[in-house]
Amino acid sequence: MSERQDFDRNRTDRPVPDALLTVADVIEMPSLRAGDPEVIVGGAALRGEVRWAHVSDSAGVARLLDGGELLLTTGAGWPDDPDALRELIRGLHDAGVAGVVIELGEQHPRIPDAVAEVCHEVDLALVALTREVKFVAVTEAVHRALIAAQTDALRERQRLHELFTALSLRGAPADVVVAETARVLGAPVVLENLAGELIAVEGLRRPVAGVLAERRDGATRDEVPVQARGVRWGSLMALAGPAHPAGRVTVLEQGATALAFGCLADGGDAEWTLLAQRGVIDDLLGARFASVDDITARLQAGGFPVAGRYVYGLVLGGDGTIDGIVDRARDRGVAAISGRIGAADVALLSTARADTLSDEVVAGIAGAGRTAFLGPAAEGVLELLASVGAAVDLAEGIGDAGGPRVRRVDDRPLERLVSSLRDDHRLHAHSERMLAPLARYDRERRGDLLDVLAALVAHPGNRSAAAAASHLSRSVFYQRLTLISDLLDADLDDGETLAALHLALLARRRSAVPTR
Repeated sequence: MSERQDFDRNRTDRPVPDALLTVADVIEMPSLRAGDPEVIVGGAALRGEVRWAHVSDSAGVARLLDGGELLLTTGAGWPDDPDALRELIRGLHDAGVAGVVIELGEQHPRIPDAVAEVCHEVDLALVALTREVKFVAVTEAVHRALIAAQTDALRERQRLHELFTALSLRGAPADVVVAETARVLGAPVVLENLAGELIAVEGLRRPVAGVLAERRDGATRDEVPVQARGVRWGSLMALAGPAHPAGRVTVLEQGATALAFGCLADGGDAEWTLLAQRGVIDDLLGARFASVDDITARLQAGGFPVAGRYVYGLVLGGDGTIDGIVDRARDRGVAAISGRIGAADVALLSTARADTLSDEVVAGIAGAGRTAFLGPAAEGVLELLASVGAAVDLAEGIGDAGGPRVRRVDDRPLERLVSSLRDDHRLHAHSERMLAPLARYDRERRGDLLDVLAALVAHPGNRSAAAAASHLSRSVFYQRLTLISDLLDADLDDGETLAALHLALLARRRSAVPTR
């Protein structure tokens, strides 16, 4: 969702760019260190941006300053009256000086109390030099550093322009732009839409849950809008990190411009939502997350609540599109995210109550003409992963036979048992032990015995339907069953044997679904 708005040319959402040179940087220069500098007022004041160095002993120097100067002085022309000194320092502060460096000597063997008092009051950096220095050497060093920094900044801005222009021309998706922005800044970067929902995040090896918590708690950060032609789609923000030669905000603006070009090319930010949902589902199913907290934070930041909710995995069968499922779910009071993962349309559903998802509601969410395979209710990410896996197993096991309808794992006790025992090695050992002869035969002779057995257990008591599901004639199907019985040395008409084989097949399919 985008927002068209009129912008006030006199207002900006941008923070102040990184300083090329600060008072603290100047204090560390050898030319100034030679004066044994003593910081009288420091702290945050030392981060003041130095735009130039100015040497003057005049009491009226404030009228000659434009702001950002570091004043170097002996105070020889300053008044002795405390009130006059206070007025002088306030005038310097009003002129925007970055700081005051006073060389102590006969005129001022120590910093006057009135000067220190006002500097503390207005948070103006104040430094005393206890030894004589050549002010010309200090100014030369400052100016050389500024010119070098400006040159580096121009070079970096050109490099950034080339990088993000290339990303735009290649049509790089939003998550790639965010990752490149974070890499350049050396700090976590977050992209969110106008609703405050997470679209993409790059934590640079930091836990995603921690990054999103800082973003939510309003930690120190730089932020720029993603906008173009009077339309705003979201915000790009970077958490605290190192300074950048071109300025952190400049880097963010270049990234935001590349994102805005993408929105213009795609006709809006709809692709953002698809990217975010597909990415988090893909990472969940592929177990590509560092911790449960990280994937939970990503889900919740994307508008999918997990804590204190009932969550479900949903797989859609039949012909159709995944588009619209989130809106249909929202209309029914259900939070959802969806994506096409491989050949499957997968959705995650979140409800406040366990009885919300009636067959009618689930069918409405799935859309006309589609079969809905619903996993069991879960109360956390790992259980949600198992719910998705169980829904996938059910979809693969029975398919769309019988036409569009709602099929629940809860209605199939063996599916749910296998899902609940997904990490039990004894279940997988049972599967391997029972099915090993068939797996070996299929592997060595490119056979289909496992598929035939799966059709048999899916249609107990109806071997004609099982043969049809296998796409085999009845005579060939019966021949396969005889071969299976011989290889397993088992009676396929025995209910207990058939149940054990069914359990083994479900466990075998389940082991192919990534878990965490």
